[in-house]
Amino acid sequence: MLTLVVISVVAGFAGGFLARSADLAYAVPGFNPSTSAARVSDTLVIPKSSLAQEEAVVGIVKKYSPAVVSVIISKNVPIVEQCYVSPFGDSDPFANDPFFRRFFGDFRIPAQCRNGSQFKEIGGGTGFIISADGLILTNKHVVADASAEYTVLTNDERKYAAKVLARDPLKDLAVLKIQASGLPTVVLGDSNSVQVGQTAIAIGNALGEFRNTVSVGIISGLARNITASGGGQVEELRNIIQTDAAINSGNSGGPLLSLKGDVIGVNTAVAEGAQSIGFALPINDAKKAVEGAKKYGRVAYPYIGIRFVTIAEKVKTDNNLPVAEGAWLKSSDQDSAVLKNSPADKAGLKPGDIIVEVNGKKITSKTLLSDLIQKYNAGDTVKLKIRRGGQVIVIPVTLEERKF
Repeated sequence: MLTLVVISVVAGFAGGFLARSADLAYAVPGFNPSTSAARVSDTLVIPKSSLAQEEAVVGIVKKYSPAVVSVIISKNVPIVEQCYVSPFGDSDPFANDPFFRRFFGDFRIPAQCRNGSQFKEIGGGTGFIISADGLILTNKHVVADASAEYTVLTNDERKYAAKVLARDPLKDLAVLKIQASGLPTVVLGDSNSVQVGQTAIAIGNALGEFRNTVSVGIISGLARNITASGGGQVEELRNIIQTDAAINSGNSGGPLLSLKGDVIGVNTAVAEGAQSIGFALPINDAKKAVEGAKKYGRVAYPYIGIRFVTIAEKVKTDNNLPVAEGAWLKSSDQDSAVLKNSPADKAGLKPGDIIVEVNGKKITSKTLLSDLIQKYNAGDTVKLKIRRGGQVIVIPVTLEERKF
């Protein structure tokens, strides 16, 4: 199963499109049976907004489903067959003794034996085309097996061998490349503008079998932090989108679209044992992965080189700190809060400093220093506002590429 299973989640909100008054509705001929108990109206009232939403969904699916592809995973796997072996193993003294077999029979035991290997499909996921020359975005866990081969199957039944161009080391994202041109593409939207209650459309290779399956729901929650697992992997996913649009095994890596037709997320996980609780990585996070794959052939992350504690009221009180919010550079018994020869060290940061802003953005319990830094690229210079003793100073730090 390629779709990750969420271990813990938090419930969200619900909403939808409703007609505000009767003058916003269409009248459709209906039934008019009468009984002694009740009478059904002559017309069935359908809100205009419902029909408009339906038309929008149909139009979006027609336009963008050709850019949604199936990712097929294949590899050599052992052929395991039923066989019988001696309980004494290879040193069985009676293995070739006809006299013994004549009187005592064949007492070998059933077992599973390998008999070579065969190349076969072992799974599938979803991706979507983001450039006409064959760049495809998907989940990292879909293409995690470096020993496997990957094939992309398009909506019009064409098959392409796919190369994994880059796997994101921190997020569940990967970029594939196929040799093609003139391909249909999606439009990448702005996940920062997504609102709870807006319509969401998921398209994907459901169960690895039903290609371009469409499901529709709403955005149920934003900025969720979850722990997800599956396929031997465990991953912390931060600031992700929750939706009640149905997401199933095989949907992993498919697009989550808005009613504008823009991709706002990459479908990634479902909640185990729950109904209609799915999650998608924000597309703005994926844009950075795509840029890195194009430019470097890998996904590059900025590095500052510090260890810190996010300040909350208890941290402030217990340590007699001067502020209630920020990132406190705190050393441990083994390690310094400022790593030697790191960008922070070169810029002059010191253990005990409290970083309160990054380029004017305040650090809070919800807006972490690490999240703010990840918005930038290696080589960018950021200005850190710092509390040092009784002083407030601004120190510029030039970020470097993080090594994994």
